[in-house]
Amino acid sequence: MSQIELAPRDADSPKLGRKRDHTRDPEILTAALDVLAETGYDRMTIDMVAARAKAGKATVYRRWASKAELVIDAVACMKNADIDITNLPDTGTLRGDLVANIKPHAIEDGDRKLHVMAGLMSMITHDPGLADAVQTAIVEPRAAISRIFLQRAIDRGEIPVHSNVDTLSLLVTSMAMYRSMIQRKTVDRAFLISVIDGLLLPAVGLRP
Repeated sequence: MSQIELAPRDADSPKLGRKRDHTRDPEILTAALDVLAETGYDRMTIDMVAARAKAGKATVYRRWASKAELVIDAVACMKNADIDITNLPDTGTLRGDLVANIKPHAIEDGDRKLHVMAGLMSMITHDPGLADAVQTAIVEPRAAISRIFLQRAIDRGEIPVHSNVDTLSLLVTSMAMYRSMIQRKTVDRAFLISVIDGLLLPAVGLRP
């Protein structure tokens, strides 16, 4: 499993005493995501994370006072390595853009994030901070790309100007979440294209 990279963070406020060593944070956060995806939040323990990261439990607790804090940080720091909105495909058609953006590493990364989200389902409704972290790290990046593709299609007159971009941008991601978490099936290229052709394009008046 590839190691996540931490997003830039503000420097900690100066504190008295020994300075904390944050060099192991990426390994610990990656381990937390791996354990979370495998066991779910309820069965996940700090001991499991420490063992996976080959770190002492005390090291983890010095940085995160609780499992909830660790999980929120881990989800918030998931790096969207497959997403670069400055270099998106531009094929001239909505379907072409959507299909061209389905890449093997993006599917693999998306599948892992869906497993992480599935592991969090028991907590999301009870923890607003966790729900916000999931929205920011897992849902919003892909919705943002869909919004760009849909707006391009509107600008070139391919789809109606009154198309509900915000709602439509969530369609493919929502179907992928349902397939992974409820149906327990793999989200692969064929499935994503079937959603594009069978749901998204008809919703904006296009034939596949």
